[in-house]
Amino acid sequence: MVLAEERADALLSRPEILTASASSAFRMPVVLIDGRSGSGKTQLATALADRWHGPVTLVRLDDIYPGWDGLDAATTHVHDHILAAAEPRWQRHDWISGLSAEWTPVDPALPLIVEGTGSLSRANAALATLCIWVELDDATRKERALARDGDTYTPHWERWAAQERAFLTRENPRALADVVFTEP
Repeated sequence: MVLAEERADALLSRPEILTASASSAFRMPVVLIDGRSGSGKTQLATALADRWHGPVTLVRLDDIYPGWDGLDAATTHVHDHILAAAEPRWQRHDWISGLSAEWTPVDPALPLIVEGTGSLSRANAALATLCIWVELDDATRKERALARDGDTYTPHWERWAAQERAFLTRENPRALADVVFTEP
């Protein structure tokens, strides 16, 4: 977690962090944090939110993906319902029931951090203030992700990785990033 905190401090010193989003709804910065599963996105987003000077909204795509085949749907959801919406909000996916659940409003007067694989698409980047890509070697990513989520994730690893690869090929989020963090 120390590395995530150091990275968060470095991000908070960037001038873009004070700039309003290009989105019509948001009057504050919008930060997108993307990377493949197990790369450290969640730790970085948590550290950034914890260290931000003042209140911030943190939206995690893990709460939005509509199941194990939902990477593209979550990418579109972020754009249509949060970044490009006149009244930003997101809908939680209930992983237990497999159904869509409640909507949560997003206050456009607060800085926004959106974290998750698929957040950094071309359409989303155009409405963000700061775009971050986090990468880590495949073996370590898999080890971390499966240690974190265990038996829940193991049967879906390849299925999810295929969606990640398709997203990377189509959107090239690393090239869209203002900042790239590579694990040492």
